Amino acid sequence: MIRFHLLLLFLSVVLYSPAQQIHHNWSLGPFVRPEGVNPIISPDPNTTFFDPMSKQEIAWEAGDIFNPAAVVKDNRIYVLYRGEDKSGMGIGKRTSRIGIAESKDGIHMKREKKPVFYPDEDAQKENEWPGGCEDPRIAVTADGLYVMLYTQWNRKVARLAVATSRDLKNWTKHGPAFQTAHNGKFKDLFCKSGSVVTKLENGKQVITKVNGKYMMYWGERYMNIATSDDLINWVPTLNEKGDLDLVVTPRRGYFDSDLTECGPPALLTEHGILVLYNGKNKGGAGRDTNYTANTYAAGQVLFDINNPSKVIGRLDTPFFVPTEPFEKSGQYPDGTVFIQGLAYFKNKWFLYYGCADSQVGVAIYNPKNRN
Repeated sequence: MIRFHLLLLFLSVVLYSPAQQIHHNWSLGPFVRPEGVNPIISPDPNTTFFDPMSKQEIAWEAGDIFNPAAVVKDNRIYVLYRGEDKSGMGIGKRTSRIGIAESKDGIHMKREKKPVFYPDEDAQKENEWPGGCEDPRIAVTADGLYVMLYTQWNRKVARLAVATSRDLKNWTKHGPAFQTAHNGKFKDLFCKSGSVVTKLENGKQVITKVNGKYMMYWGERYMNIATSDDLINWVPTLNEKGDLDLVVTPRRGYFDSDLTECGPPALLTEHGILVLYNGKNKGGAGRDTNYTANTYAAGQVLFDINNPSKVIGRLDTPFFVPTEPFEKSGQYPDGTVFIQGLAYFKNKWFLYYGCADSQVGVAIYNPKNRN
């Protein structure tokens, strides 16, 4: 009888532990934090640059560093991260700029001292002053064009915007992604988080088309779809009523009960289109009681390749959750692992994430270790 009860206890821990990573044949993982290396990028009060807004030298990444993009170039991983100065107090009250770091192993980073992308005296001034440029997600075409989806923040409206580059350091800003779509209907839409669809091709992760068009999943609270012919001008998908077609929404009682925000570039696989996303737990009624209120943890959802708005698989528990002290302290102490960068490098998947909106971490999935 004692053995029977011990067996029941063991099964209850294995089957129902919220920290347990549950995988399907279509999901990526497990992602493992390398021993003793995180966080890999932290704030630096000593790096300065001449700021076009204030017309003075400022410590542009002295506040917090988080929400990184990642991409491979010349057999190195490049991480482009959001750096905040100390110009204000509270989330959204400072100015954000995008810095760059490179790595030969995906873990140890060599950082540039100046940001490579920031609010400037340019055509996007109205959309980016004074809040800045936030939360980049980057993917590359087969011919080497890097496409960055980022958030323009003027402290009035957040807009999902597009920029392109051939070298990751010199960028062309193209403005809001939806500025011309549907006769300008969504020009001033509060929108974020664009995850363009990619695929593995000859060992490289590159942007691909879906049913003849480029495609991205996007959105902060809900997940939507947009398509494009040129990777610059994007058209949101609408439902029969002419409203945004919400393809993934929060689930009451689950880790993503408050929002389902798109993460790194989506991935076209043999099983369908895989989107890794950030799920936020509610703070009150309807939250998942297995996790702290307002926790950000990471989920995965799979879409039908022939019908990209149709969900055919979704994890009920997060595959990546805050566990480390630096993921539960900082600007967002409720616990945050905010995934934005995914890069296929040396036959492994490197996942880069924001730690409590204050630092950058990495976790690695080696397909050879898959059970």
